[in-house]
Amino acid sequence: MANILFHLGHPAHFHLFKNTISFLKENGENCIIAIKKKDVLEDIVKKKNWKYYNLLPNGKKKGIISLIITQIKQIWGIYLLCKKNKIDLLCGTSAAISIVGKILNIPSFNFNEDDAEAVPLYAKMSYPWANRIYSPDICSVGKWKDKKYSYSSYHELAYLHPAYFTPDENVLQEYGLSKKEKYFILRLASLSAHHDKNVNGLDKNTVKEMITILNSYGKVILLSEINLSDDIKMNTISINPEDVHSVLSFSTLLISDSQTMSAEAAVLGVPFIRCNDFVGKLSYLNELENKYQLGFGFKSNQQNESVECLKKLVLDENLRENFQKKRKLLLQDKIELSSLISKEIIEFIHEKNL
Repeated sequence: MANILFHLGHPAHFHLFKNTISFLKENGENCIIAIKKKDVLEDIVKKKNWKYYNLLPNGKKKGIISLIITQIKQIWGIYLLCKKNKIDLLCGTSAAISIVGKILNIPSFNFNEDDAEAVPLYAKMSYPWANRIYSPDICSVGKWKDKKYSYSSYHELAYLHPAYFTPDENVLQEYGLSKKEKYFILRLASLSAHHDKNVNGLDKNTVKEMITILNSYGKVILLSEINLSDDIKMNTISINPEDVHSVLSFSTLLISDSQTMSAEAAVLGVPFIRCNDFVGKLSYLNELENKYQLGFGFKSNQQNESVECLKKLVLDENLRENFQKKRKLLLQDKIELSSLISKEIIEFIHEKNL
């Protein structure tokens, strides 16, 4: 039996690894889970009834000093877990696992789908010490390409591929929704991570304008990490984290400044409008937008263009049908990622006789 530590720093990381962790547990491996407080991460881990360790129960504060302190806390926490549990392999999307792995001579597998040039601090802190870097074939890992293990997929296909995910139509009733009626999702991210410095997304005036337009065609669901005025908040609806992907799957359109949710919409065949300053800088989203034409990207200085795009899309009566066809083409090209991650870890375990 191998002792494998997974470090989860974001709800998306939970989804990325959840099927692999379940598979490994079912096959008798010991999975140690370390998390930090981020959005609903702790809530969704709890619902799995998995034992976990919260390394940052109070969350992360803004600022470079706070970033350094939280990194040290996570490194120290993972270090102690490794010593206590005799960890054989570290997996995650954090610099902490790479650094601790180097210190304790424990192999680390680092998973990332952002290009190194877009997240340079993360790359410099993580990649020099990682044993393997797992990344989509279209993504750059900078000068550490000799460590790269490529695959033809996206993180989102580890949990939203049809092999694992079937949307539940019944959850829509809880929110007064129906797949027979149009509804739209507006997702506003906080853009507060270290790599989001000087990155802007949708502005509040544009959000108001979009809501006014969308209200003429159907219901609007607003999912926001930022404080909003009361006239915008009235469109807010609270959705159970377990239901988000089903609600997204049956929606007509996503408007967002979130990378992850935009990609999730794309692999579900839901058109997205993404507005932030990462547009054009991330290879996997460039591919979703340009090759597969599953979404539309606009920078923060293109607010008007994003509104015009919205106006055109809501008039398309065949929107869902057309984008579901595009999704089928994507699924023909891409693999289901959870099986690959599980296979890589199992092969490593056998290779090392763990």
